[in-house]
Amino acid sequence: MDYTLDNRGCRMNKKGCCHNSEKKLSVFDWLCDLPETEEDCDFVEVQFKNTRKGYFLNSNKLKLEKGDVVAVESSPGHDIGEITLIGRLVQLQMHKNGVNPQKLEVRRVYRKARPVDLEKYEEAKAKEHPTMIKARRIAENLHLNMKIGDVEYQGDGNKAIFYYIADERVDFRQLIKVLAEEFSIRIEMRQIGARQEAGRIGGIGPCGRELCCSGWLSNFVSVSTSAARYQDLSTNPQKLAGQCAKLKCCVNFELDVYVDAQKDFPSKEISLETKTGTFYHFKTDVFKRQMAYSSAPGIPANLNILSVNRVKEIISLNRKGIKVDALEERQTEKPVQSMDFQNVVGQDSLTRFDKSKNKRKKNKFRSKENGQNTNTQAPNSDKQ
Repeated sequence: MDYTLDNRGCRMNKKGCCHNSEKKLSVFDWLCDLPETEEDCDFVEVQFKNTRKGYFLNSNKLKLEKGDVVAVESSPGHDIGEITLIGRLVQLQMHKNGVNPQKLEVRRVYRKARPVDLEKYEEAKAKEHPTMIKARRIAENLHLNMKIGDVEYQGDGNKAIFYYIADERVDFRQLIKVLAEEFSIRIEMRQIGARQEAGRIGGIGPCGRELCCSGWLSNFVSVSTSAARYQDLSTNPQKLAGQCAKLKCCVNFELDVYVDAQKDFPSKEISLETKTGTFYHFKTDVFKRQMAYSSAPGIPANLNILSVNRVKEIISLNRKGIKVDALEERQTEKPVQSMDFQNVVGQDSLTRFDKSKNKRKKNKFRSKENGQNTNTQAPNSDKQ
């Protein structure tokens, strides 16, 4: 199969790139170069505005490829979307997102989008921002405690989805009547959270990469400050909060590793008693299995870094009423000498070759002055 490189340097075949990075929640199609997997599933994944996706049945056996714009069944009318995934991977995506084809209301792919369909779609798309601004003013006039974050028109322009955020239950029945009279369309209100709104809007996180909720994260798990405490992160809300003003989702990514590593760690609330005074926990290096103790609570004074086993040993002695002489153990073994590593590659300086040339010129000049041949200076090992 012939491959070319697109403008991002990604290997692609005639059907397009295996990774559509400009779309939110894009999926890496690692089976794109296996044409025999395209007919393993009759469903296709279709993406609409931002992060909204759906799975539709290709009942007409259309020859569809990734990137095709299609008209799909909706209620009522039809909608316009782009195919983002076909073949065997659609089954895996449906299983991952908890979509059961047997319980799902099956909707079909009508056809590839015609020029007339695309014209209606562009006209409806141009109304979205002005509609959102008017809807916000109407909700404010009705004194509703809600924020309309986005508006998405259906491909045929007969229906619009209003995405809103609200902390409490909102009675928007009067709002639906006013919106229907104002825009003469069918209204659907859909509540989303702050994390989902950030995923729909998109952006760049403090790590310099695309937001996880916009790039690949589809299910949102609650994040608590205890997850930050397990990892010894700063509990400053300004550092832990993301662009959605909630705790960052990435705080949970490595939480299980930290919890497993600290299963046998002693409690940080326990202080260590010695004959010279009391020492309090200051910080912990989880993966080095080291704990630092200070002579003053909350201040790095007279820090002593101990291993976890040593801390557990001192705690057991304190419970028996025994105070240790010092926190650190006496070293019975010889200290390990630091190795003096040398540069085995030989890259000492950039001018090392120039110096060697100068030495050769000096040797040749001296040999000419003595009237000797330079070749006779080297011993002849064959004659010996």
